[in-house]
Amino acid sequence: VQLQASGGGLVQAGGSLRLSCAASGRTFGPNAVGWFRQAPGKEREFVAAVGWTGSNTRYSDSVKGRFTIPRDNARNLVYLQMNSLKPEDTAVYYCASGRYTYGGAATALKEYDYWGQGTLVTVSS
Repeated sequence: VQLQASGGGLVQAGGSLRLSCAASGRTFGPNAVGWFRQAPGKEREFVAAVGWTGSNTRYSDSVKGRFTIPRDNARNLVYLQMNSLKPEDTAVYYCASGRYTYGGAATALKEYDYWGQGTLVTVSS
């Protein structure tokens, strides 16, 4: 499966962006989908994940209450809705497909095997 992340851009603090992750080659299937981010000079970190049914979600403490991860299996899309953005949210955002069929909303990078190319989000103060 190939993943394409899109929707990044420049936004002022307090604003919103919606990222999209599209799968091609095959569907996401009954696999979790996660969003991760990497800021300059920092390691890639978990942001949010959704299980294969769409009802099981997990968020990092830093984005909980501000971000959501809707999943549309009919359209083979997973989104990252980002509200109340802060300058510290600035990073390249990656989506990834879970390694295990019927897996839950995993938070560890090793639980994901297919990765998109990333989309840059810049939040100005």
